[in-house]
Amino acid sequence: MRICYLPFLSIFASFSSTPLLANIVDELQIDPSYKIEVYASGLDSPRQLAESANGRIFVGSRRGGKIFAIRDTDGNGEVDERILVADGLTFATGVSIFNGDLFFSEINKIWKVENIDEFLDKNTADLPEKILVTDDLPSDEWHGWKWIMHDQNGDLYTNVGAPCNVCISDDKKHASILRLRDGSWDYVARGVRNSVGFDFHPTSQKLYFADNGRDWLGDDSPSCELNKVNQEGGFYGFPYKHATNVIDPEFGHIDSGFQFIDPIAELGAHVAPTGLQFYKGNMFPEFKNNIFITLHGSWNRSSKVGYKVIRVILDDSGNVASTQDFISGWLSGDKVLGRPSAPFIMRDGSILISDDQANAVYRVTSRSSH
Repeated sequence: MRICYLPFLSIFASFSSTPLLANIVDELQIDPSYKIEVYASGLDSPRQLAESANGRIFVGSRRGGKIFAIRDTDGNGEVDERILVADGLTFATGVSIFNGDLFFSEINKIWKVENIDEFLDKNTADLPEKILVTDDLPSDEWHGWKWIMHDQNGDLYTNVGAPCNVCISDDKKHASILRLRDGSWDYVARGVRNSVGFDFHPTSQKLYFADNGRDWLGDDSPSCELNKVNQEGGFYGFPYKHATNVIDPEFGHIDSGFQFIDPIAELGAHVAPTGLQFYKGNMFPEFKNNIFITLHGSWNRSSKVGYKVIRVILDDSGNVASTQDFISGWLSGDKVLGRPSAPFIMRDGSILISDDQANAVYRVTSRSSH
């Protein structure tokens, strides 16, 4: 059913001010020029976000199997409407909007709902009809969650992670970023272990993507990566080489026949980038063409790292000039308060950050706008 009843809405709105989330926000560290607040809570492991023309934010979910549309209808900075759009999904992490249609992912499928705002504005209790876009992606759960996005021409891109820590798969779609055009898949990037986050440069339209490094080579190696696609179909090293110069102990001796492309930046070992977006808004002109990356945080390192949002500043050639912490504080000593999952730039220029541990979405605004 569609969830949009007034009793539910009042409960949902009040839940966004729970003491637990308030305590998390109090611990978060951000430049005092900016303000971070809870935008939505009570979500189930929120991941990628997308915005429709009517200002609805569509929320993917790692564990919940649902897609929700959320919205702040009264402009007070907190969500007061939540509508169930799809249910019964598996790893429904990826969402994208193009020409008014909503696209969302499962492990091996991508679905579409046409004219999503028009449907939701009818205020019906029914779920919208979902149309199958593709069901020919690998079905492996290991690194099976998707990040999806359209380019300016409407072609749909998705990642396919390696079904392992490190291996050579017989299915060539594994360890890649793919583009769906006219019903056929093209390789945009290969040798990509597990990219959960990519976006197009606002000016050059080149694709930038993060990649998660392999495990079990120690606390500090290999690094997770930021990469740039200068030529489609290039090979980025996995499983033969990791980061800039880490040769894999099991596969590095094999002559792959590929010319490896090095990352444009190393993000740190085990930090786990799970979302990436260029800043395209107007609220923060100082962030123009900067990249925001959520570092989900380590799970098997002797001391934890990551658990923050970083800002990557590019030079005029599109190469990395510097990297800075944007939001930190989800890691307090060795205590994890939350796990930032994906950034999203709203049309008003504010920045949303999903957190799939605290089951919340935060919003960053300028203090001068309050």
